[in-house]
Amino acid sequence: MTFSTKKDTIRHVITSLPLVDMSALGRFSQAHLDTMVKTDIRGKIRWGIAGIFALLFVSVIFVSPSSFNRGIDWVNDTIKLGLPRVPEKEFQLGLDLQGGAHLVYEADTTALTQEEKGSAVEGVRDVIERRVNGMGVSEPQVQTTKVSDAYRLVVELPGVTDVEQAIAMIGGTPILEFKEENTEPPRELTAEEQKQMDEYNADAKKRAQDILKRIKNGENIEAVAREVSEDQASKNNGGYMNYVGSNSAYTELYEWAVSASEGTTSQTLVESVQGYNILKRGAERDGGKEVQASHILICYLGAQGCNNPIYNKDEARAKAQELYNTANAENFEMLAKENSTDPSVSENGGDLGWFGTGVMIPAFETAVFQAEKGQIIGPVETDFGFHIIYKRDERTTKEYELWRILIQTQSESDIVPPQDTWKNTALSGKQLDRSEVVSDPQTGSVQVALNFDDEGKDLFADITSRNVGKQVAIFLDGNVISAPVVQTAIMDGRAVITGSFNVKEAQLLSQRLNAGALPVPISLVSQQTIGATLGSKSLTQSLYAGVVGVLLIMVFMLLYYRLPGLLSVISLSLYIALTLAVFKLIGVTLTLAGIAGFIMSIGMAVDANVLIFERLKEELKEGKSLKAGVEEGFVRAWTSIRDSNISTLISCVLLIWLGTSFVKGFAVTLSVGVLMSMFTAITITRVMLRFVVPWFHHHGNRLFLGGRKPRMEDLK
Repeated sequence: MTFSTKKDTIRHVITSLPLVDMSALGRFSQAHLDTMVKTDIRGKIRWGIAGIFALLFVSVIFVSPSSFNRGIDWVNDTIKLGLPRVPEKEFQLGLDLQGGAHLVYEADTTALTQEEKGSAVEGVRDVIERRVNGMGVSEPQVQTTKVSDAYRLVVELPGVTDVEQAIAMIGGTPILEFKEENTEPPRELTAEEQKQMDEYNADAKKRAQDILKRIKNGENIEAVAREVSEDQASKNNGGYMNYVGSNSAYTELYEWAVSASEGTTSQTLVESVQGYNILKRGAERDGGKEVQASHILICYLGAQGCNNPIYNKDEARAKAQELYNTANAENFEMLAKENSTDPSVSENGGDLGWFGTGVMIPAFETAVFQAEKGQIIGPVETDFGFHIIYKRDERTTKEYELWRILIQTQSESDIVPPQDTWKNTALSGKQLDRSEVVSDPQTGSVQVALNFDDEGKDLFADITSRNVGKQVAIFLDGNVISAPVVQTAIMDGRAVITGSFNVKEAQLLSQRLNAGALPVPISLVSQQTIGATLGSKSLTQSLYAGVVGVLLIMVFMLLYYRLPGLLSVISLSLYIALTLAVFKLIGVTLTLAGIAGFIMSIGMAVDANVLIFERLKEELKEGKSLKAGVEEGFVRAWTSIRDSNISTLISCVLLIWLGTSFVKGFAVTLSVGVLMSMFTAITITRVMLRFVVPWFHHHGNRLFLGGRKPRMEDLK
């Protein structure tokens, strides 16, 4: 709303009041109306100034949370306020700053048709990405490019020091395997193995008893733990294990601590799955919550672990809803035994016992912990199906501070490793002809069809014949990507993978299968190793150059433009903090080129302020008031600022679209900086100028360059 319309509104309200003396209205002068409007506008400007400094404060905290958290820690230690710490999130650094490996591969697509080349190379890229992620690399980048008729894959691995290992992992051919359930009983220990294990454990017990005698004779448990304990996690800390709760892996140790007093040491050996323990108990504290619950599970075709599905997903949801509507505390166990597809339900009636956080899958855990004691909730959907959950009870557990000396023992699993759930078959990606996305003609559900060659047809027929009603797992690069249940023996070499995936997920699965079935050979054509020291040095030099450049710009603006220059310095500070916060928030990977783009955007932010202030000078020299000069300066400078920034943004879009990784990084940071600079120059600087204008005379003074005393002819 403009000033004039606000005045008209006020005047309209006054004249509309009943019993108003029109002569009194005449005494309500124009000056009073102006004062009311100015007060309203002034209040909004003050709120704008408060918002500016609040935004600056929040941005600085988000950019540098560690510094703020040090202050929080000091306050909490000094005054004991218990203030929460700010979550810390680091900037994502690119290869040239963090160091690592830059690898370029070329794909051999000569054996493929033109239509197959693109999807095959994308399949290889997908396989490489999963392999790189399996290495634990932070923010890896795998990109495909086409140089003439050659397809290349550029792999950037920040932080990787063992380049040869990375090359070995990336360069292998994708492996597609078909495995069946391993139903063979585990091997038992031989007599010789049993004898060796018994002798080892007897010796461990004797050594533990000798150590216990030393503790009883007055030796310090922490000193002895550093000397002889076989628990590597606590040995160097004098056996200190911190606080142990009921839902930890140390059940036997926790049970001893429950009956022990603070400061006491175990007088006998405490046996656990790891070996013989000598324990000391410290303080106790409240631990986490535990709940006691039962559940009814209704799984469906395609759900994880659903070995004998009788429902599709919609039918399972409807069945679960039906059970939820009829379930109560008295009939819950009966309903579980009659309907639940959980294999253990016949033994415990769906009772899950007591458990704490981190035990169940997230969706199930969230639902049961949020429920009230005695409440039945559902249906709750997880990867395993639909659950109806009865929360029987809840409690707050205790945690106990423990020290221990551990002497390890051996178990059967140490000598005979646990048996793998799956066992290999002779069928692999070598026999897969192709896969494609299809749909069920009756239900319209998305499926992935597999087509084997003649050898694969015979192998698949044999596998499916002996596994009807069981799962056959499909492994790609050692990871299970699907484990469908065989409904009937398949003799024609064609199979269909069904599940709850959508078209995009089915296409991705088909692409991965084809990448394994039709591996595209790749060869390493270029490798470059960037040391972390070089990256750190480059980052330090870049930041130093940026800081010096920003300080010089600020000094120039202060000296040349005086008060407007001071406001531009505040605006520039907010711009820097806000832009860095956006970089961190959206996950921009900072490279040297990206930092260069950011520094360039700082110059463009200052350029916008220069255009505005020069326009302000011209308006003041023409004799306009300070208020009018400020408003007119922004209006006249806006078109120049808009056109220059739009042209820069167009260039950035083209660089992001067509450029390589480093060029894209430069373009991304520059484009974000340009958008932020437009916001700070047009909005922040204008609000601050409007705030300070009333402090000065009608035509300003020398703090606004170009200000002068008005001439008489200017006032006529």
